[in-house]
Amino acid sequence: MYDILIFLALMALGYGFGRYAEAKHYKSIIQREQDLQHLPAVSSKVLPKVTHVDNILVSGNVVISVDYFKRFLAMLRNFFGGRITAYETLLDRARREAILRMKEQAKAMGANIIFNVKMETSSIYKGEKDSVGSVEILAYGTALIPKQ
Repeated sequence: MYDILIFLALMALGYGFGRYAEAKHYKSIIQREQDLQHLPAVSSKVLPKVTHVDNILVSGNVVISVDYFKRFLAMLRNFFGGRITAYETLLDRARREAILRMKEQAKAMGANIIFNVKMETSSIYKGEKDSVGSVEILAYGTALIPKQ
């Protein structure tokens, strides 16, 4: 009986701290996206017709781990079937964070656009029974920097 209570208490703590950390990260992401909205990042492969610019590769990557509560929910969802929304928010935060880091690097170099943006995703840690533990997202593109 006490084992079940301890398990439920730990799950509740995991849920609370996980929700807090995720909400805090989303708040940071939204603020930084607003700050960098003037710097477009497009997937077009065609170089804009501009002269006197430098083309420099910029990238941003992030590794985000899923918390135990979400892993538990995903395990239940795998058992019953359906969408695993716990992992969807994990990937959404990782993608947005990687793009923001790429944009921040481009902004620091003085770029005014990033084109040919690509993303790579990989699972860098497999938990028990090949469950997702951590995911890495790499965003990269070509920044156009006006020559002085």
